[in-house]
Amino acid sequence: MNFPIIAPSVLSADFANLGTDIQMINDSQADWFHIDVMDGVFVTNISFGFPVIKAIQKIANKPLDVHLMIVQPEKYIKDFKSVGAEVLSVHYEACTHLHRTIYAIKEEGMKAGVAINPHTPIHLLKDIIQDIDLVCMMSVNPGFGGQKFIEQTYRKCADLKAMIEANNAHCLIEIDGGVNEFTAPKLLEAGADVLVAGNYVFASNNPKETIASLKNLSLHTK
Repeated sequence: MNFPIIAPSVLSADFANLGTDIQMINDSQADWFHIDVMDGVFVTNISFGFPVIKAIQKIANKPLDVHLMIVQPEKYIKDFKSVGAEVLSVHYEACTHLHRTIYAIKEEGMKAGVAINPHTPIHLLKDIIQDIDLVCMMSVNPGFGGQKFIEQTYRKCADLKAMIEANNAHCLIEIDGGVNEFTAPKLLEAGADVLVAGNYVFASNNPKETIASLKNLSLHTK
């Protein structure tokens, strides 16, 4: 796969025409579908449930990258596997037994990710960095699309990349929030591997071209 990976966020799609937007992503240069799951408890918003994700999976021809913004995510690991998740990320802040949860995800045959809120320091991941496939770094406060990008993300991303390399780990760095033509090059320079783009893609006049521009920009930058 050519890096970085581009993962349009379905949360920003047109829900009245969701099938059309899913097919657009299928036909684009995007690599993954990014699906945010919110429970109204961990964040003050509610999003996709299992029936919607299963419906997306039926027509999606690219991997589903599912980001759980929910409490007690360990209860639902098998359910997310059953509706087609290939990458499953849980929040550091929501897991009392993070190591156990990560390995439960892997036992179901999915790639395991850990998401961190903007205020969560990366050094808290040091003891698990070799066990995970992905770190989903929130560059906005989680819960809603279209928020302002947090500038300290660049430094935090670079520090995380250094920690990954120092520990001989191989996990990917995913940036979720505020990705656009201005922030993407700096994020790639800081070490990002996966770019989640929501409003930037779906609010554009030509979403496929916008995805392509991110992918091409990414290739040149890398």
